[in-house]
Amino acid sequence: MNILLIGSGGREHALAWKLAASPQLTKLYCAPGNPGIAREAECVALDVTDHAAVAAFAKANDIGLVVVGPEAPLVAGMADDLEAEGIRVFGPSKAAARLEGSKGFTKDLCARFNIPTGAYGRFSDAAAARAYVEAQGAPIVVKADGLAAGKGVTVAMTVAEALGAIDACFDGAFGGAGAEVVVEEFLDGEEASFFCLCDGTSALPFGSAQDHKRVGEGDTGPNTGGMGAYSPAPVMTPEMTARVMDEIVKPTLAGMAELGCPFQGVLFVGLMITAQGPQLIEYNVRFGDPECQVLMMRLKDDLLPLLNGAVDGQLSHMSARWRDDAALTVVMAANGYPGTPQKGSVISGLEKAAGEGTEIFHAGTAEKDGQLVAAGGRVLNVTALGKTVTEARDRAYEAVDRIDWPQGFCRRDIGWRAVEREKAR
Repeated sequence: MNILLIGSGGREHALAWKLAASPQLTKLYCAPGNPGIAREAECVALDVTDHAAVAAFAKANDIGLVVVGPEAPLVAGMADDLEAEGIRVFGPSKAAARLEGSKGFTKDLCARFNIPTGAYGRFSDAAAARAYVEAQGAPIVVKADGLAAGKGVTVAMTVAEALGAIDACFDGAFGGAGAEVVVEEFLDGEEASFFCLCDGTSALPFGSAQDHKRVGEGDTGPNTGGMGAYSPAPVMTPEMTARVMDEIVKPTLAGMAELGCPFQGVLFVGLMITAQGPQLIEYNVRFGDPECQVLMMRLKDDLLPLLNGAVDGQLSHMSARWRDDAALTVVMAANGYPGTPQKGSVISGLEKAAGEGTEIFHAGTAEKDGQLVAAGGRVLNVTALGKTVTEARDRAYEAVDRIDWPQGFCRRDIGWRAVEREKAR
């Protein structure tokens, strides 16, 4: 089968790496790809916002499945437009992608179908949102309703911080994504990322991870798209996984079907595990980045049949097997991130860094004059396996230290919660 993968980041490099190992694969293309992905796939210079051009390429190259990596094409309706041309797509419809495209839609879905989540208000008027915050007090969470590349969420510890976040949204800091805001209850507990493959009616549990969103060590500084992750998340015990499936995932799939937009693709469940049990923070409609990197390292099975099973409605007959090993990824970012990153600096030493059980996934890289250079904020995902999170962490940082990139930085405490748990045993 010929596959077309859409995207250019670290998540897509991890997917390309895993798909390239499938015996069922004939040819893998990626649009637009990056220099790391080019080792696994033929990168093609398609404008992925031009769905007609993507469809034409798929037909011309006998593409059996299009795998959409990022959220923006899904929210823009790529799956609908390709399926209208008879092209199979792994990823939800535009209507189903509202689970990520509108935080307000998701909160309303939770209220209607009794899915546990924090109390909230939706506002298209700054004055009303400010009044709600002042009535509720802090800590409180302010979210731009639409897609904001992981940067539209403020966990405000003071009322003044929350009011500032509301003003930033309505003043255009996140463009159209901030035209409406959701203000919600601050949930206290431990975060976890939980994934399911979905075929519209069935959901196949597909691993857990814990992300590190803040840029600084000790979980300090502004939120980012993610500075590292590890899998599995210890807090996601078999009992907690069963609760999440029963209380959150299954009611969501049933609710989406009832609304006329059944969900097919990856359902990324952002959770807060509280004293009362699991609460939904938010949904994403694609693999997490950098969570995908650690999941692909741990997945024993061929990924391609599982994706086909989701598209063909066959997941109730399928299962996924995982390595017992833990996986951990460290994001190397360009100086200036999550503000304006410094682009164009030369990166070397990747060949020395990769090794048995260690992979370097490219996120924001480019080639210039025969050299690898930084071309984004989050640039590399240094990912390693280990018998424990501690061992995986040590291997990942050993690889980081072999990379020659003075203009890059990373957090040095990825996996700290799990490492502390392992020390306490």
